[in-house]
Amino acid sequence: MTTTSAPASEPLTRQVSHHVSQSVFDGSRLRVVLLVDVNDGAQQQFLEAYEQLCNQVASVPGHVSDQLCQSIENPSQWLITSEWESAPPFLTWVNSEEHVRMVEPLHSCVRDTRSLRFHIVRETGGPAASAESGNRRLQTSPRIGDGVIRHALTFTVKPGSEKAVAKILADYASPDPQVDDATRLIRTSLFMHGNRVVRAIEVRGDLLAALRHVARQPEVRAVEEAINPYLEQHRDLDDPESARVFFTRAALPAVHHVTSDEASPDAVRHALYYPAVEGGGMRLAELLAQQDEVAARDPHSPVLHSTIFQRDDVVVRLVDVRDAVDTDPVQVLGLTDGARAAEVTALLDGDVLGADAAALLDSAPAGLLTLARMELVTDRRSPRA
Repeated sequence: MTTTSAPASEPLTRQVSHHVSQSVFDGSRLRVVLLVDVNDGAQQQFLEAYEQLCNQVASVPGHVSDQLCQSIENPSQWLITSEWESAPPFLTWVNSEEHVRMVEPLHSCVRDTRSLRFHIVRETGGPAASAESGNRRLQTSPRIGDGVIRHALTFTVKPGSEKAVAKILADYASPDPQVDDATRLIRTSLFMHGNRVVRAIEVRGDLLAALRHVARQPEVRAVEEAINPYLEQHRDLDDPESARVFFTRAALPAVHHVTSDEASPDAVRHALYYPAVEGGGMRLAELLAQQDEVAARDPHSPVLHSTIFQRDDVVVRLVDVRDAVDTDPVQVLGLTDGARAAEVTALLDGDVLGADAAALLDSAPAGLLTLARMELVTDRRSPRA
């Protein structure tokens, strides 16, 4: 007989908001599952690479433990599971240059990998396991999702090439949105801020299958080849390793999504760029997420939906607004709470924005909104989205 580690009604972390369908800021423990398909004859090389990686990961803040498992049916299939104190330290590590270098030895001996991340909601076990888990944080209740996966990519182009790149990225034929029977592309929104490009996608079904489907489309491949000369980070799409490293560095994960109770087909999508000071990206994203949760309960808020993407010191907030974006700049910026707004503006990199964010928020919030707004390049919805 098994017992749960705590009664379902016990408040182990703060109550989950029904407005929030996705968040890494629950404070609960994280389970990461990595599915690996090892090349034939490369098991020993894989084991050596894993041992090296395991020793390095052990010293990463927030890491608790990991396990390596081999399939009893197919020796080429392996499973790596790891536990983390919460999602933010894992994401900080997995999106770092240090991680890119750490996992490099693994890629020469594997055919394919797939990473899955889960908050731990409930735990079962005997009395000893229950006592041991007493101090561990579990998510109080499952989130109610909308069936849509949100992800983004970001990269920079050479200064002076922005107009040429924007034209290339706007003038392409949309790929077939239907990936397979279970997966469909819902929406692609592309923005630029200076020489930074952000492409946000919404998928119903399997994100990895959708990304691979898009990459194989001739019209998309032609666009990617056309912008290659303008990229600040070199890539060769004919070299799988070069392409892998580029898209690994370009990944901009969604860390929070919130929606109000109101839906409007007339809502207009905008993107806002919040460049953080070194080391401040995750905290800045968390503060914006907290303010978005409050705004979602405000029937007068102009923001109907908000998705926050974060990687290192890059934070992008995608918002669907029902009124003109400059009607209420402070609300659209997500800076209505004075204390949180002060911390957010202190974390913004004024050198990148070109102004002191705190001073602008006090004197001319419309000016701060102008500095943060990204230029829309294209926003495409698939039929029957």
